[in-house]
Amino acid sequence: MTLPKFILGDNSDYPNAIFIIHTEFPRFIINLENDELEWFEDFDAEDQKELEVETQNAIKEATAFYDAEIAKYED
Repeated sequence: MTLPKFILGDNSDYPNAIFIIHTEFPRFIINLENDELEWFEDFDAEDQKELEVETQNAIKEATAFYDAEIAKYED
């Protein structure tokens, strides 16, 4: 199965939360309500520098994905 890079998710137990699931490395879920991240990867110290750059880019892309999805609903 091929997954999209980002998936929009919600859960009735967290009515204010907006979840974006990032399915490529580094895999994570971000809650856009409070910018909390949950990682699906284990990292070692060597990965720290690359992780910081990749994370910043992925969060920007996740936010842009969300904005684009919401714009589709507003049209």
